[in-house]
Amino acid sequence: MTTTTLTPQIGRSTLPFVDQFHPDRPLEVNFYRPADHGPDDPVVIVQHGMLRNGDEYRDFWIPAAEKHRILIAAPTFSDAHFPNAESYNNGLIIGEGASVRPFEKWLYAVPARVLAALRKGGVTRRAKVRLYGHSAGGQFAHRLLATQDHESFEAVIAGNPGWYTLPTLDRVFPEGLGGIGLDETTLARWFAYPMHIFAGDQDIVTDDPSLPAQAEALRQGQHRYARAHFVYDFARNEAERRRLPFNWKLIRIEGVGHDGAAMSRAAAAYWFEGRIPPAEELVSSEPAAL
Repeated sequence: MTTTTLTPQIGRSTLPFVDQFHPDRPLEVNFYRPADHGPDDPVVIVQHGMLRNGDEYRDFWIPAAEKHRILIAAPTFSDAHFPNAESYNNGLIIGEGASVRPFEKWLYAVPARVLAALRKGGVTRRAKVRLYGHSAGGQFAHRLLATQDHESFEAVIAGNPGWYTLPTLDRVFPEGLGGIGLDETTLARWFAYPMHIFAGDQDIVTDDPSLPAQAEALRQGQHRYARAHFVYDFARNEAERRRLPFNWKLIRIEGVGHDGAAMSRAAAAYWFEGRIPPAEELVSSEPAAL
């Protein structure tokens, strides 16, 4: 368990965080703490997209944070210390020469250690928090569920990932979960978790330079919306074939494309108000953030 303590101030703040298993790769955590947030109130950990813009993703959640007394924590993995997809989206699992790094060094354990640091700092008493990730952060979020235990997370939404790790041991990571020391128990645990995939039905651009275009990704569909349906159907069929409980949900977000702000608003309303707002409420006139 991390020995770091995190105690964010009221309002916006950014605090350094050094994970004990990555001492040479410092992070920052961007926080928003409402004045009336108490230690038993909700906590949402937010995973940014490819722009490594944890501060912006934190800000997307501020209206909901004020309305529902939510502490927002956005761990931010800089390009300088976590370059390329391998060091963020793909969790630092694969090392040099295609070797598999030790399990404790997989990056997907960091959000749970951020929670532990917040608990140590007395900011929250909650044992479980919510996790939201969009785009590259959506890749991070679903791969976290695929590879880690779930004891720290009461709910997880992966929004508009560019492509997916499939719940099978027959394909090597990151296309599947093969080759990294996981087993059928891991698959069963992932199938059983109520993971929510949020898919904007306008996220259908095929020439976006940030859209993964390797062969493994293209096999899942030509755009992100199609890939969300592909992975959901694949997972449901695999769970049925194995006769395992399957609790994932695929949620269509109407009128929204690859828009981190709009998808954040949808996730906040879904979790804390029990609704998905219409597109005119979700989509701003400002440029979409990845």
